[in-house]
Amino acid sequence: MTSIIKETQSIKEAVTFINAIDVNKFSRLISRIIQKLHLKGERTFSEEEEQKLQAALSLDKQALSLVLETAAFILEQAVYHNVKPASLQQQLEAVRLDPDKAEMFSQTWATAGPELVDRLKHSVFAPKKLEYVGWQLNLQMAQSSQARLKSPSAVLQLGLRSEDSEVQENVFVDFNHQELLEFYNKLEIVQGQLDSLT
Repeated sequence: MTSIIKETQSIKEAVTFINAIDVNKFSRLISRIIQKLHLKGERTFSEEEEQKLQAALSLDKQALSLVLETAAFILEQAVYHNVKPASLQQQLEAVRLDPDKAEMFSQTWATAGPELVDRLKHSVFAPKKLEYVGWQLNLQMAQSSQARLKSPSAVLQLGLRSEDSEVQENVFVDFNHQELLEFYNKLEIVQGQLDSLT
């Protein structure tokens, strides 16, 4: 079994801080982290809540930040590797996390992990989603220096929308024949790779 958690210096430091936290307080902390893990760009705790946590857990700002980041990292690794709760517990004990804390991670992962995995499956990792594609062909027939000129170009309109926005953002891309051909070939490669995955 490959370890999903390497014993780096920051993991060692975080484990020392986590081991010092009361198990009941740690249980609530982990539950909150796993509930908010799928929300990209949103903090798990507000500034005010973090200040209260510092006092409640007897940690300074930097130590609390390390504990929160490490706990989130461990849960993200569990999601990514789809690790079983018992295996997660063993791996955490292998990096010297107290058995009661490792068991808390394992229990939290067993109860809330499947829902987290499901939420992450349905979330969009890209900040914007393509909603609309329009196109237009242009043909420049002459310019001041050349009387006879045929310069075709295509303009693609890409309608993009953020997950949290109702407003569509339009991006216009101008291609000459060669650029459009290169773009098409890249799309064919992407399509082939997507087809091989399904």
